[in-house]
Amino acid sequence: MSSITIIGAGPGGYIAAFEAARRGASVTLVEKSEMGGTCLNQGCVPTKTIKASAEAMETAGRLSEFGITPASTDEAVSFKADMAAVVARKERVRKVLCTGLEKTCASLKIRIVRGAAEFADNCTVLVRSEEGTEEIKSDKIIIATGSGILDLPSLPVDHKHIINSDDALNLDHVPESMIVVGGGVIGCELAFIYRAFGTSVTIVEGLDRLLPIPSVDADMSRLLQREAKKHRIRVELAKTVKSATSAGGRVSCVLGPSPFVEGATGEDSTMEAEVVLVAVGRTPNTKGLNLEAAGVETDARGWIKADGKMRTSAENIYAIGDVLGPSRIMLAHVASAEGLCAVDNCFGEERELDYSVVPAGIFSSPEIGTVGLTEDEATAKGFDVRSQVFQFRELGKAQAMGELPGMFKIICEKESGRIIGAHIAGAHATDLISEAALAVNKGLTAEDLAHTIHAHPTLAEGLYEVCEGWLRGR
Repeated sequence: MSSITIIGAGPGGYIAAFEAARRGASVTLVEKSEMGGTCLNQGCVPTKTIKASAEAMETAGRLSEFGITPASTDEAVSFKADMAAVVARKERVRKVLCTGLEKTCASLKIRIVRGAAEFADNCTVLVRSEEGTEEIKSDKIIIATGSGILDLPSLPVDHKHIINSDDALNLDHVPESMIVVGGGVIGCELAFIYRAFGTSVTIVEGLDRLLPIPSVDADMSRLLQREAKKHRIRVELAKTVKSATSAGGRVSCVLGPSPFVEGATGEDSTMEAEVVLVAVGRTPNTKGLNLEAAGVETDARGWIKADGKMRTSAENIYAIGDVLGPSRIMLAHVASAEGLCAVDNCFGEERELDYSVVPAGIFSSPEIGTVGLTEDEATAKGFDVRSQVFQFRELGKAQAMGELPGMFKIICEKESGRIIGAHIAGAHATDLISEAALAVNKGLTAEDLAHTIHAHPTLAEGLYEVCEGWLRGR
């Protein structure tokens, strides 16, 4: 039986720990904070829990559309977000899941050590806590310390009026106004959440579209910008916040043309809000690990270098998850897949992880699900492709639900019809993308999906319809 120490109990670390223990290894899991990492405590799960409250608020505001009226004409119905209750619900969900992880560790006889880890060499980890320092020696070590919030010197966070995404999940009231700096995934998700709660929201994005991510198709970005306008979210593209001054319970921001967009012009302007939310990126959680003592190399920005088998430059040491940086895919489910890959290789297998088919979900309003290549990526890679779209509003289920915004888009090779990319925006898009992910992974064609009977009335029929449309366009 081998011994494995895993540093970090996020979705990469705990999945790796579970798998290694099930295969007979003696596993030590080191965590200086809460079980579940960023995903469970400050990211995926908390934001989706708060988003559920925001969606309930939006539905409550639309009750008359569904024929729901007050029981009497004397009864005035209005709703507001009770942030203390919203945050308390989020905490209950988080704690239930944390407890579940701890119980699984106990059942698998995984030893949890609380404290900050530091390498002494490539097989020894020192864990420092208030109780002292413990030395842990093991045959293999997996680094799964993740990433943290990137701070901007021009926007110093005070956690009250200039806040980060962690702060946004614990606000004690609904701000009257908010400037969201960064139109990426985190910025867009939180912008729509707080707009639903009643905040006046402006998104400032340094590039020329919302969600300026290679894996997000340009049509999805355009659709989301239209929906932002419908939600009365102001969007300032190709602009950056040059400075921010906080005074009298307000923050004054100076906006200027973005240096990241060629030809961006315009005069500087000033914008005020009660709160400025900074959501511009991540930084590696490697401080204090003493990677040099173990011989673990990093790149110029501090992200750990690893090969396709998750092996670092140091013998016996592997790295997984966000700590590998943006050269990989920084998603919780990718970290979990990397954890399983690392464990396989700890046990002597020679397995490389295939990153070619990774579905992703963005929990904006509407949701966006993506997998495979975008149309621009496919063209740049030299594929001869043709795309097809189908609108959400054409589905009977979407009409019945009152969820009309959105589209299904597929990108297929012209000759074979093989689906190499699929992108969905609309209600439950993050769930619907799974069928498309299987299709891309297995090399299925538009004909394969079009000839698969889909249940009616469902939103999943949209994939059938878009594939049928592609076939008719031949």
